[in-house]
Amino acid sequence: MTKLPEINTQFLLDFLTKLLNTPSPTGFAEPAVAFTEQILKTITGVTLARTRKGALLATLEGEQDDGGLALTAHVDTLGGMVKEIKSSGRLKLTRIGGYAWNTIEGEGCTVFTRGGRQVRGSILLTKASSHVFGNETGEMKRDEDSLEVRLDARTGSELETLDLGINVGDFIAFDPRVEVNAGYVRSRHLDDKAGAAALVAAIKALAEAGLRPRKKAYFLFSNYEEVGHGAASGLPEDLDSLLAVDMAAVGEGQNSDELHASLCVKDSGGPYHHGFSTRLRELAEKYNIAHKVDIYPFYGSDAEAWWRAGGEAPVALIGPGVDASHNYERTHTEALLATTKWVLAYLLEE
Repeated sequence: MTKLPEINTQFLLDFLTKLLNTPSPTGFAEPAVAFTEQILKTITGVTLARTRKGALLATLEGEQDDGGLALTAHVDTLGGMVKEIKSSGRLKLTRIGGYAWNTIEGEGCTVFTRGGRQVRGSILLTKASSHVFGNETGEMKRDEDSLEVRLDARTGSELETLDLGINVGDFIAFDPRVEVNAGYVRSRHLDDKAGAAALVAAIKALAEAGLRPRKKAYFLFSNYEEVGHGAASGLPEDLDSLLAVDMAAVGEGQNSDELHASLCVKDSGGPYHHGFSTRLRELAEKYNIAHKVDIYPFYGSDAEAWWRAGGEAPVALIGPGVDASHNYERTHTEALLATTKWVLAYLLEE
């Protein structure tokens, strides 16, 4: 049995923390793509290219010349854009990605202007003060009309906000609030920066061990997954398989948990490729990788985006268990390491 190379846990956590702290709402993911590119440039044997859509494609040569494997993780995240500048000078939001409005109430945020300025703010109810509005504050429905961005700037009118350089269409990133405690990592946007970190850690582990994948391997760090078409383009057509590495949903009724990697065999788009999923289960059992198998009814992935765009190879999905997905999320180092080991087993044995 091939021995899996050692994984640098501190590197994985350091990279993940820095990536989480790099704002990258879908449509404005270039900073996270560029940071990932910067780190991969330091690893021997990695060839890098950008797709026309702005995603990052990393390539490792394989031991064999025939065939090719692909893996994908996305570095774009949930976020917002300025929908309207109100007469009060505050901002109305439009959502990027699928999250419930109540999950961002009270969150800090940054508005990125077209001119390059960054303006801090907070996401609050339009009637946020209980001392002013009483029970009405608690009873308000949380939606696009009741939540707004209060800017940390001297503005009390639309014109004063415009003078800050803010305008409709500017991107809004939510504070990740990253903390690593007792092995747990809690932060917004572990979906899917945790998956991206597992891929980068696996690439580094191979390089430090002087190993290459059995077949040529492509790693697509996509930038439009949260809106449904991240990996629809950017990968070679003649692949043997595509493995999406994305978060596993943890919660009531689910088999996944924060201490394991999970294999998703079905989600809102239907079943993944049964033969490929079975092979991944065999690899997990062979290498004693802590894993679960699960089904996510309200979930989609870049692997399905590639299938819908005409990809013909088998696809599958694995990832670390993440609690409170599309909210203030949490996973554990054990799940991150299990996912990275699974990626390594796939690269070395497929």
